[in-house]
Amino acid sequence: MDRHESIDSGPMTRFLRLIRFSHSVFALPFALGALVVAANGFPSLGTLLLVLVCMVFARTAAMLFNRLVDWSLDQRNPRTASRHLLVSKPVSEILLVLSSAGFVVAAAAINRLTFILAPIALALIFFYSLTKRFTNATHFFLGLALAIAPVGAWIAQTGRIDLAPIVLAAGVICWVAGFDLIYATQDYDFDRREGIRSLVVTMGIASSLRLARLLHLVTFLTLIGFGVLAKLGVVYYCSLPLIAAALVYEHKTEKRDIAGINRAFFQSNAFVSAVFLFAVCADRLL
Repeated sequence: MDRHESIDSGPMTRFLRLIRFSHSVFALPFALGALVVAANGFPSLGTLLLVLVCMVFARTAAMLFNRLVDWSLDQRNPRTASRHLLVSKPVSEILLVLSSAGFVVAAAAINRLTFILAPIALALIFFYSLTKRFTNATHFFLGLALAIAPVGAWIAQTGRIDLAPIVLAAGVICWVAGFDLIYATQDYDFDRREGIRSLVVTMGIASSLRLARLLHLVTFLTLIGFGVLAKLGVVYYCSLPLIAAALVYEHKTEKRDIAGINRAFFQSNAFVSAVFLFAVCADRLL
């Protein structure tokens, strides 16, 4: 939450702001798209609902863990200084335990493999929040945290791991790392002052933006590779130029102010994931 964002709202609204619930539109469409491809059509209602429950619980737990780990750090960052006013720390801790338990229970209800992998998935998404303290590659760990979603959805449907979701996950890692590099340019001065590790601090803003462009090129190539492996049709491939255009648009944000970066960041990335889901559903369901 930006420091100027109002906190005069109901408890549910404040909680959703704390965990950035609106940003669920980034990873969720890739999970649902993978689920539709794995099912070769519409999955069973039970599997779909359980995947959605797992996504909500996992993302909620991840965001709460991130907020708790960075509680004091966020208070010193002008961009995030008011976050701790949204929900109290004890309440956040209780909700973290409940959401983590909910994720494991929902995963156990899907199949044996999802249950076995659930604690590993939680560990990976929690681990991202710690990486800024010892590695400059934190952006890639964020990508890994989100890339778990399509792989998990695939396993939920098939009970196994295949190459197609791994390729899609690699694309998600590059996509997320690329847009996180752009987003992290907002905190360049603060991160340098606080000794926070990131590639933006190490490489500088200009080089980081060039790397982000390269990562998004790789993202585009992996989406092509996923289409080949999943045997997707012409509708899917016709959607790829739209995704490419959204990625190009995102890289036009580097000369905007912070408000412009945030707006373009959300719009372009939401568009990328939405187009992907629409194209996959059109190919498999129509």
